[in-house]
Amino acid sequence: MKLVNNWKAIAARSHSMWSIYLGIIVLLVPDILYLLFSLDTSPRLWFVLGLGLLIYGAVGRVKDQGIDRDRLHSPAWIVLLVVLIGAGGAVWTGQRPTAPAAPPPVAAAPQDAAETLAYAVPLVSKWEGLRTVAYRDPVGIWTICYGETQGVTAGMVKTEVECAAMLSRRLLEFRAGLHRHLTPETLARRLPPTRDAAYTSFAYNVGVAGAGGSTAVRRLNAGDIAGGCEALTWWNKAGGRVLRGLVARRTEERDLCRRGLT
Repeated sequence: MKLVNNWKAIAARSHSMWSIYLGIIVLLVPDILYLLFSLDTSPRLWFVLGLGLLIYGAVGRVKDQGIDRDRLHSPAWIVLLVVLIGAGGAVWTGQRPTAPAAPPPVAAAPQDAAETLAYAVPLVSKWEGLRTVAYRDPVGIWTICYGETQGVTAGMVKTEVECAAMLSRRLLEFRAGLHRHLTPETLARRLPPTRDAAYTSFAYNVGVAGAGGSTAVRRLNAGDIAGGCEALTWWNKAGGRVLRGLVARRTEERDLCRRGLT
């Protein structure tokens, strides 16, 4: 490959080259917004815009440089097209996040639940965040306190004390729901308060059904404790994309889950 004689003029003034420059910048916008403003935006729009600009620029360069049509049918171009279509499909597809399904309430807290709550309450409250006035979450569900959605309506207001009590009560419900997916051996020997809290936080975030059927729970029940803890980190997507907040939360849950392992 060699540069054309007027490459400097092309790099500075060609509309196809500027399209490529802009495409690269657009693809970097989500990370720039996060680093500068801690704003975690959906990359879908940026991906489509960036991909469109890059394709426009690439086609423009091919057209301007007069490449023979026969060369456009080479395997390299076909592979590139397949990769671009596949990448676009991977980013564009994906289900919208849904609120976790609430498990049936429990009548009373087990005697050993206090130790689990001592770890679970700070963990969950840190990542859910406190909102004392009802609001709509990203998928339009009314939410209050620490991510609570059950029975929440527009205009509802809670105090911090009420929110704290609600969180503890609901964590016990999710804990009890998840325990129904665990084997007696797991409940007796593989679930110290720290690990119990990590899995409870996980269930509170993704729902009892999702957590109960996850690889994280299956591995734990099979005796692969470290593998189960690591599988918690796989649940880091919402709407088909990885979210930094979920990555950080899953990492903290994994570390708490692994506490005491050699």
